[in-house]
Amino acid sequence: MIDIPIVDTHLHIWDPEKVSYPWLTDVEKLNKPHLLDGYRAATEGLDITKMVFVQAEADFSQYADEVDWVTEQAKDEPRIRGIIAWAPLEKGEAARDELAKLAENPLLRGIRRIIQFEENVEFCLRPDFIKGVQMLSDFNMNFDICIKGDEQFKNTLELVRQCPDVPFIADHINKPFIKEKIMDPWAGYMKELADLPNTCCKMSGLMNEAEWDTWTLEDLRPYIDHVLQCFGIDKVAFGGDWPVCTLAGTYRRWIDTLWEAVSDLSADEKKKLFQTNAEAFYRV
Repeated sequence: MIDIPIVDTHLHIWDPEKVSYPWLTDVEKLNKPHLLDGYRAATEGLDITKMVFVQAEADFSQYADEVDWVTEQAKDEPRIRGIIAWAPLEKGEAARDELAKLAENPLLRGIRRIIQFEENVEFCLRPDFIKGVQMLSDFNMNFDICIKGDEQFKNTLELVRQCPDVPFIADHINKPFIKEKIMDPWAGYMKELADLPNTCCKMSGLMNEAEWDTWTLEDLRPYIDHVLQCFGIDKVAFGGDWPVCTLAGTYRRWIDTLWEAVSDLSADEKKKLFQTNAEAFYRV
């Protein structure tokens, strides 16, 4: 039984009637409003004390509209303590005014760009993009990493090295090939990332990288163990990834699985994983 307060570092909510999400047209199960009432139902019985909303890849022209809509939702759900937004970082210095506008929102904690979706694997190494990421430190913002694949990982390591003043967190443990039961070279890259002082890792999204209909704890355990070994208990944080997680199971199944996987941790270590590390990283 999970009997501690939980900070969920990875919440999505959306209403396609308010903001457009083009990618939803290809994911029938998710292509409808997913609102806070649904999240509350999915997490019933859990002591979720705080949540961080992470941008859900709205139409890029509407990224500010997404932030505004979530900010309105937070008025009725005070547990939303942080927002991770999209921003046009590839504009480099020209993105400064847009970042400054976002920073006026007291809930803003950082930026996520889904590098995974970029066709050019060297996208994150473009000089203007690097400049845009470096600029986040001027606004006390973090960067959420979202990548998939070996080449993107290698390039992301170089991005992080060039932005030493920006705190980075790896969403979904950088999406290893769990379904294929492949550990390398992901495992080596994770060790390199963990060794950098400005990084931590979000324990989220694992079941979505496994075989959706048949995954078990034993499929996920090697990856969970490796993350803990590399990053240590002070640099990991729980994320629910609702509602995307529902493609591969329920929210409750994911958190129960992770709880079982870390059953050997002390009470203090579990508190770090599920609460205090997230509070520190996202300043909530």
